[in-house]
Amino acid sequence: MNNNKSTTAIPLLFSIAVVIGMFIGYKLHSNMPNAGSITSSSRPNSLQEVLQLVQQRYVDKIDIDSTSTEAINDLLSTLDPHSVYIPISELMEVNEDMEGQFFGVGIEFNIFNDTVHVLAVVKDGPAEKAGVQVGDKIIKVNDSVATGSKISSDLFKKWVKGPSGSAVTLKLIRNNEQLAKTLTRSGIPLSSVDAAYLANNKTGYLRLNRFSGNTFQEFMDAMQMLKDKGMESLILDLRDNGGGILEEAVDIVDEFIGGDQLLVYTMGNNHPKKEYKAKRRGIFEEGKITVLINEGSASASEIIAGALQDLDRATIIGRRSFGKGLVQEQYTLSDGSALRLTTARYYTPLGRSIQKPYDKDHFKYQMEIVNRLHGDQLNNKDTSNSSLQQFKTLKGKKLFGGGGITPDQQIPIDSTLFDSSLNKLYEKNTIGNFSYRYYIAHKVELSKYKTVNEFENGFKIDDSIIRELQQFGASNNVSINLKSNSALEFAKTRIKALIARIAYGESGYFFILNNNEPMFKAALKATL
Repeated sequence: MNNNKSTTAIPLLFSIAVVIGMFIGYKLHSNMPNAGSITSSSRPNSLQEVLQLVQQRYVDKIDIDSTSTEAINDLLSTLDPHSVYIPISELMEVNEDMEGQFFGVGIEFNIFNDTVHVLAVVKDGPAEKAGVQVGDKIIKVNDSVATGSKISSDLFKKWVKGPSGSAVTLKLIRNNEQLAKTLTRSGIPLSSVDAAYLANNKTGYLRLNRFSGNTFQEFMDAMQMLKDKGMESLILDLRDNGGGILEEAVDIVDEFIGGDQLLVYTMGNNHPKKEYKAKRRGIFEEGKITVLINEGSASASEIIAGALQDLDRATIIGRRSFGKGLVQEQYTLSDGSALRLTTARYYTPLGRSIQKPYDKDHFKYQMEIVNRLHGDQLNNKDTSNSSLQQFKTLKGKKLFGGGGITPDQQIPIDSTLFDSSLNKLYEKNTIGNFSYRYYIAHKVELSKYKTVNEFENGFKIDDSIIRELQQFGASNNVSINLKSNSALEFAKTRIKALIARIAYGESGYFFILNNNEPMFKAALKATL
């Protein structure tokens, strides 16, 4: 797993690219109630005939597979933004994301100065069993050299992933010594739970990053752990969660809602209405719930936030969600590729469609988030609700449909993110590279902090560390000049969080970020 945490919380210029890349195309997690295959008629249609004639008669030699893909994509572009074609070459990675696991060696890595560095080792995974450690530099995978300008994350992942039970040998450098470790590949879970901890004596915090095949079980394990520690109220963080499997989201909502309440329903022109209702006693049917969302919360995340809002079960805090209320089904094609086709819309219990408007201008659909963020920053709030359809809950709360989930309490985007000086922190992954190197250089000193709480209270990012960051940037031709106090504090928090991630895992990373984050503070206040 390539570590991308050092590039997640970045200024708007970077986040725009992330938002567009995250939500447009098949990499936006889709709600897929089921999958299937289709059979073609014995009589070819016009499209098939044209492709066949081009292949057999065209004046120049062409790549017919590439031409076919372009033709399919052109056809799908006339539909909605989320019906997509998945080539064979990309299908395995897409399915791994939905299934929640892949087969590999169990390390998180990043590439610094043309060298692969180990940032984390998955507990009980092949790498840990073989003795691979954080800070190891991988210079060879079997007979392939893993250093130099040609090494990339995709290439390295291709080398270390493989069938379960197969062997791979890594050549490492540790403390200027070369070591060889032979690992046996096995299933590596793609965890859905980024963080789960008690924010205070009674308030639990749980962050989900996706809805894959194992999300519900991970959620239940985390909830039980928090309850055992005395949790009486919950902050459920769904920010930047692009969605996933519909049933996983429904099962999670069911844990908060009693009786046989309607939780969500789906319906389409060729898809009869299907209702999903609460069906069992839930693990947390009482106690306050606050849900955090933003423009990166989509699909299954919106199902949860919408249902809990409709049923007056939770307070929703943050910024308006993406607005994806379309259900996809995945069909396997004859050549092994796949089609994710939108077959229905989903609706909240009150009948709200969460899907924001779209037409054939998919670029305009992509840019809606960008325009919204700029408007949010300029007006200090989301101003687009006036055009949305209105609904009311049983307790009289006014809600909106047809454009994502509008929070009960809106927190505008942090204006610090518009400080252009922050962009330099992410040029050449400077802040991530620096934080990792700082941890390695001060590992013994940092080890005295046994818990992330001790680390939070005892370790300070002072001005001398910022000067080290600036010197490190300069050595890589990156000039870092943090123009304001808010930009300076932003950098200090990010460095501390990135160090905590290496030392204490994902929960450590979000523990540090949350303690300095307005949405989290508002959620904590709402649970009192």
